[in-house]
Amino acid sequence: MSSSGSNKAASQGSATRAAAAAIVDRVLRQGRSLEQLLPEIDPEIYSAADRSFIRALVFGTLRFQVRHEALLKKLLSKPVKKKDKVLEALMSVGLYQLLESGNPDYAVVSATVDATKDLQRPHARGLVNAVLRRFLRERGELLAAVEKNEAAKFAMPDWMLQRLKSDWPGLWRDIAVASNCQAPMWLRVNRQRFTPAEYQAKLQEAGISADYPDDSSEHESLCLAAPVPVDTLPEFYEGACSVQDRAAQYAARLLNVQPGERVLDACAAPGGKTCHIAELQPALDALLAIDNSSDRLQRVTDNLSRLGLAASVVTGDALQPDDWWDGQLFDCILLDAPCSASGVIRRHPDIKHLRQSADIEKLSHLQGHILDALWSLLKPGGRLLYATCSVFRAENQDVVQSFLERQTAATLADMPLLSGNEAVSNGPGIQLFPGAKANTDGFYYALMRNSQV
Repeated sequence: MSSSGSNKAASQGSATRAAAAAIVDRVLRQGRSLEQLLPEIDPEIYSAADRSFIRALVFGTLRFQVRHEALLKKLLSKPVKKKDKVLEALMSVGLYQLLESGNPDYAVVSATVDATKDLQRPHARGLVNAVLRRFLRERGELLAAVEKNEAAKFAMPDWMLQRLKSDWPGLWRDIAVASNCQAPMWLRVNRQRFTPAEYQAKLQEAGISADYPDDSSEHESLCLAAPVPVDTLPEFYEGACSVQDRAAQYAARLLNVQPGERVLDACAAPGGKTCHIAELQPALDALLAIDNSSDRLQRVTDNLSRLGLAASVVTGDALQPDDWWDGQLFDCILLDAPCSASGVIRRHPDIKHLRQSADIEKLSHLQGHILDALWSLLKPGGRLLYATCSVFRAENQDVVQSFLERQTAATLADMPLLSGNEAVSNGPGIQLFPGAKANTDGFYYALMRNSQV
């Protein structure tokens, strides 16, 4: 992706900001995700350093976009014309830098104003300059005014903030603040290759500082002091480790798969949990990973190949098991259900702008239907782990409670691995929050057994 008219000879100070504004605009107005847009940044136009800078601008701008929108309503005397809406995204990029980046104000204003030319809106130079300079003159007064509104103060859509308040009245502020922070880079060490301590030593030899949360055997996690490109990680392409948040790593441990068992990972892409299961227990009778997206399943296959692991990978809809199931019951099922991803906003700030309030009810219905469809594939005595990366009760405790009422053979199982200050049990299952004590993403887990005999 590039702004029109950009080339290698262009001023990268303005061109990178124009590219960032174009991406932000497409998220806000076209509803496209960063997962789709960021790979489109053209490496023929932008260097690796420029691409990294663009990504940083996009992530930061979208994190605080709700606050920026409130500021722009006060700074603009009239709405920007529809054909020039990208200018609002550009001014938001400028506001993010003035508020958060620590760069000199004059340099930020100059480069942002120059970016109007890269966006083929040179007529807007005066407008962008006036808006940003007025913000600098009235910064304290403007911020005090907009932060009287909680949505602007916490940079979160009002519907999302209200749902957090309702679900977690004593914790919603912490959740909202953590969702605006940069997430740490967690690694999952492949125990078929190294112990966490052994790989920590290899990282230190490579000049990469990392630590793990405790000295127990119940983890494969290392947290880097600062994010690094994966190609700097020792033996990454030989399968030494994977990038995966610690909260997501609990899934395989909670399932506790045993030799000879048949395991299903439903909604498996991109395959982090599939691979973790295979790493922990290479003596399974079968490990089947399904997803309804063949494109996303390619990532599962790629991850298995890099790690030197084996699993069956099949395109299939979890709601329609007759289309892909061979009729043999499973000992363990992992359902990493489609969800709002409200627990991983700090990694995906576009979620704030792509999700709508009405999506939550639709997702909760879908989650319940998938649970019902997969439950019939579980052996008596078997285990089903329901997981989401959401912090909303409607997708978590409420879904599981309704499921337990429908399926009388389903009983909750203990999850001692998640006990402690970093998790909250308020209803069935256990909720992890973004940030918190362990600095993990927000995840929900409920482990159920089929008590039918």
